[in-house]
Amino acid sequence: MNLIATAESAGQAEALLDAGVDTLYVGGHPFGLRLPRPLGIEEIKEIIHLAHGRGKKVTVACNALMHNKEIEQLGAYLSRLAELQADAITVGDPGAILTLEELKLPLPYIYDGETLVTSAEQIAFWLKHHAVGAVAARELTLIELKEMQSRLEKPIEVLVYGPTCIHQSGRPLLSNYYRYEGMSERSDKDRGLFLRDPKNPESQYPIFEDEDGTHIFSTEDLSLMAQLQDLKENRLIWWKLDGVLLRGEPFVRIAALFAEAKQAVESGTFEPAGYCNRLKDLQPANRQLGTGFYLKDPKEIH
Repeated sequence: MNLIATAESAGQAEALLDAGVDTLYVGGHPFGLRLPRPLGIEEIKEIIHLAHGRGKKVTVACNALMHNKEIEQLGAYLSRLAELQADAITVGDPGAILTLEELKLPLPYIYDGETLVTSAEQIAFWLKHHAVGAVAARELTLIELKEMQSRLEKPIEVLVYGPTCIHQSGRPLLSNYYRYEGMSERSDKDRGLFLRDPKNPESQYPIFEDEDGTHIFSTEDLSLMAQLQDLKENRLIWWKLDGVLLRGEPFVRIAALFAEAKQAVESGTFEPAGYCNRLKDLQPANRQLGTGFYLKDPKEIH
């Protein structure tokens, strides 16, 4: 079983490792998208050193859809990650995968094609091209995920906590809007902006802009705390915690709770109700918890 968590800094990375996280997920501009904070190569180096000193792992995000400029820069970046002994990268751009293969680096990759990863056959294709696992599309149901994993030898990563990105544009949509309206406003993540559905005045879709464009997230944070035992029984044992919208110590506390729940699942003492109640106590008041598409019937969403 592999509990994976995003890390925004070396300090938070150390706290997450102490909390029981198995694999840290980090990255930086322009190769990694939707991270809590883009990190430079020296900070990634420090985090790898921290993790390996505790017998843990680090995966580096290279999940951007890359243009010619980024592909030209990628080889040097991957070579540096290999030198630092990063344990894996996530990548979904076939051009980036080709670059990795041509360099013949000792750097395993996890296929992360975002919303494209919806079938066992697609994952099997990339496994034949030396992928060591895959990140499933967040719009899949548990029924579909279980079927996919049953047909694959390598693991599928499932988001068990955090927001879902529902739209990403490479354009600075917020800045363009502000210029059109003659306004001067911040558009970064810490500004705390959100969109609202006119038909649902209670809805809040977080939106922010960074060097990679504009990102819009779901109104709820996903939680599969109640389903952890079921996931394990169906060999879905790569569990991702995403702290892109939750910074600092609050995210560490939630990661620690999931690490404790993982240990309970492994020991056969897991009681979901108690862990779900404790998670609700830790969850930010402005973000509801939900299960997204996971518990739906596939026929309802196709």
